[in-house]
Amino acid sequence: MKITERRVYRGPNLYAHFPCIRLTIDLGALEGHPSAKIDGFNGKLVAHLPTLAEHTCSYSTAGGFIRRLHEGEGTWLGHVLEHVAIELQQKAGARVTFGKTRGTGTPGEYHVVYAFEEERVGLTAAELGMKVLANCLPAELRVGDLGVPDGFEFESELKDLISLAQRRQFGPSTGSLVRAAEDRDIPWIRLNDQSLVQFGHGRFQKRIQATVTSETRHIAVEIASDKEQTNKILADLGLPVPRQELVRSAREAVRAAERIGYPVVVKPYNANHGRGVCLNLMNPAEVEAAYETASQITSRTCCVEKMITGFDHRMLVVNGELIAVSKRVPGHVVGDGKHTIKELVDIVNSDPRRGIGHEKVLTQIEIDHQAERLMAEASVTLDTVLEDGRVFFLRSTGNLSTGGTAIDMTDTTHHDNREMAKRAALAIGLDVAGIDFLCPDITKSYREAGGAICEVNAAPGFRMHVAPTEGKPRDVAGPVMDMLFPPGTPARIPIASITGTNGKTTTARMLAHIHKMAGKTVGLTTTDGVYIDGERTVAGDMTGPTSASMVLRDPTVDLAVLETARGGILRAGLGFRDCNVGCVLNISADHLGLKGIDTLEQLAEVKRIVVEVARDAAILNADDLLCLYMAEHSGAKRVGYFTMNAKNDLVRRHIRAGGMAAVLEEGINGHMITLYDQGSHVPLLWTHLIPATIEGKALHNVQNALAASLMAYAMGVKVDNIRQALRTFDTSYFQVPGRLNVYDELPFKVILDYGHNPAAVRAMVDFVKRLDVAGRRLCVLAAPGDRRNEDILEMAKIIGESKVFAQVFIKRDDDLRGRGPTEVPDLLKKGLLDAGYHEARITIIPDERECVDAALRAAQRDDMVLVFGDAISRCWKQVTKFEPAMDNVKRKADKPTVAPIDPGIFSGEPAGTIGGDALVEDARGVILSRENED
Repeated sequence: MKITERRVYRGPNLYAHFPCIRLTIDLGALEGHPSAKIDGFNGKLVAHLPTLAEHTCSYSTAGGFIRRLHEGEGTWLGHVLEHVAIELQQKAGARVTFGKTRGTGTPGEYHVVYAFEEERVGLTAAELGMKVLANCLPAELRVGDLGVPDGFEFESELKDLISLAQRRQFGPSTGSLVRAAEDRDIPWIRLNDQSLVQFGHGRFQKRIQATVTSETRHIAVEIASDKEQTNKILADLGLPVPRQELVRSAREAVRAAERIGYPVVVKPYNANHGRGVCLNLMNPAEVEAAYETASQITSRTCCVEKMITGFDHRMLVVNGELIAVSKRVPGHVVGDGKHTIKELVDIVNSDPRRGIGHEKVLTQIEIDHQAERLMAEASVTLDTVLEDGRVFFLRSTGNLSTGGTAIDMTDTTHHDNREMAKRAALAIGLDVAGIDFLCPDITKSYREAGGAICEVNAAPGFRMHVAPTEGKPRDVAGPVMDMLFPPGTPARIPIASITGTNGKTTTARMLAHIHKMAGKTVGLTTTDGVYIDGERTVAGDMTGPTSASMVLRDPTVDLAVLETARGGILRAGLGFRDCNVGCVLNISADHLGLKGIDTLEQLAEVKRIVVEVARDAAILNADDLLCLYMAEHSGAKRVGYFTMNAKNDLVRRHIRAGGMAAVLEEGINGHMITLYDQGSHVPLLWTHLIPATIEGKALHNVQNALAASLMAYAMGVKVDNIRQALRTFDTSYFQVPGRLNVYDELPFKVILDYGHNPAAVRAMVDFVKRLDVAGRRLCVLAAPGDRRNEDILEMAKIIGESKVFAQVFIKRDDDLRGRGPTEVPDLLKKGLLDAGYHEARITIIPDERECVDAALRAAQRDDMVLVFGDAISRCWKQVTKFEPAMDNVKRKADKPTVAPIDPGIFSGEPAGTIGGDALVEDARGVILSRENED
């Protein structure tokens, strides 16, 4: 048994709409050994992880997975690994339950899918899970990756996993804020490996670092970190604070203590979590020892202040309101007259609510320097048996991170104390403040019962409030989110996601242009880069989840238009949890045979994810059956269709039912894009007035304009703005590089396109047929090496059967993608020959630059050259800088002439027909003239 592939999906994917890990497992010989057939396996597994009994599995009731282990032959080990990985993550504090295991179609091979919160923890859980399975197997079955290291100790390895989770997963405070955001439908993005999180998208974003927010003032944090300054500000306002002095040596500390008067407290100047705090110091020796402890925490500067007797309370103030109050009790044990202090600590730590660090709601008590000091002062040791009922404190402070407990006191806090806490937070200037208040009884006014504020904390922890040991849990994260995003204010920017086989880039750019003309700052991702407000900020193929995150994190962006490719979805899932409008343009053969996608139906399932996560509208091609099937999987409020066929029966019925649609309709002046919605009929624009359609001849761009206009309409853009934007959108290299770029500055016309699959080639051939060309049509043809042989042959067949190209120049892409140097050109040539294309008119020049140059040099005045380019920028520069031969340079106004015919070089028969005209070629296959030309 071994793991052959690990894949992390950070967004919606084929298996779920939340983060998942997929392991590809090869069981090998263990395919013949399901769990019930392996002697002793089930018992050992449950002994390691008894809480597997809580897993419901397919029975939807606790104990379901245990039944699967034992019933019949049992279950296969891939399925077992799924449950073990989930359970190990739960033990590390993750809230995950989802998993599924499915065969890949190859005997013994399975995809094991399970949810995760932090990917490194999720992957490590799988590695530990493999060790657990190996440890439960008989030695003779431990093959593949199932070797068990010497000295394997499950508890030790589990503790390492929990420690990793402590470092990688969100802590209680950050986690509660994330959950509060999710409850309010506010998107979030983790920005680093710690607790820096962005809430909201684009220009609406806010950030937090733990409980410091983007609204927290730096000066307030600085004041709160300065204990002396905090004490002085509060004292000046008449708030209760202890007398305090800063010291920089043990000698100064003793002098300060004598001036203040014993008992005193010594604590670090700017530490947190109660580290280095020493309480109830009664003499110089204790003060000196306390100073040495405190000065080692952050700096030699320490604080000496008057000891205030009473209980330790944390009062949480958010946005000027007291949200929660917790009484913090230091870590302690209670004697029973039987057990030693060490045994009592072990009993306390066995509480399932206690864990390592912030793993659980409580933290285990450790015997450290502070505990040893307190025991020494009380003349007891770890072996001392405490009398029944005696409470012994092993900590001086009540911090939960050092083993303390918390009792909620929010509802019983006296009004004067509540107002005091709010004034203190306001005085320091913190939006989120933790006020540490010592008093004998918080239910009584500090004016009567006494008490003092000993600290004001920036970035206060929330754990004691969201999960108190006693009392009512408080929603303290909710008020923080309501402060950052008051009800009714936006947190999201509109997101449009566009997928399909062809037309994604042009449609995305068209839609971005519409929104920009409407006054929006648009973030756009395409195959050639990321654009912010029209300026390319990152170059490259940026159609995956990383580029989507770039746009959503940009603080200037009003709206996102995301080209979403198949590769990114299969590799890591979507880069967003949901979108406002999701569009699928078409489904046709491309990239089949890669990454487990072998059929059009499987490809459609991948691209359908965009529709599944659309919130407001799903826009689908009604002329594509596979797109139509996606409608029933959409969770969007509305479904809109676009069609090139005004007689499409489904769209007609959809319109009559009040549905939304964009339809290409024929009129007296050509073809009109028409919008329908809720009974309204809105003629939008004649297609020949859209520059990108080349006077309506580029039908694939007509279809793209239908989709873009319907998406814009669904996103609330005014019809007039859509109309004006389409009239100003062309297919120039600078607007849509590699998409129907036309260059007219040579004696002949050159068209550059990135068509790289049969559907794209067919669309370009259809367009070329519609063009009026006085001369010949030449083609530079290539195909990506990672396409199936049948797809490469089909591309050539389309060219060959079109009977429009007088000559075809074949090249290869720069990246061979696993093919031989001439393998793809040879396949293309075979496809042309199979289609009946004349071999003499085929020229193979593998290098792209040389091939394009040869085609340009072969072109004559009034010809047209169609180039299917790979390195688009290089090809465009090559075309625009090309210098034709002098005898080919004539003014475009010159009347075209036909080359003289030399009967001695004819091949003996017409070369075929193009558009009904017989072609005459020489012995080299070069077309000399058209017969029957008007």
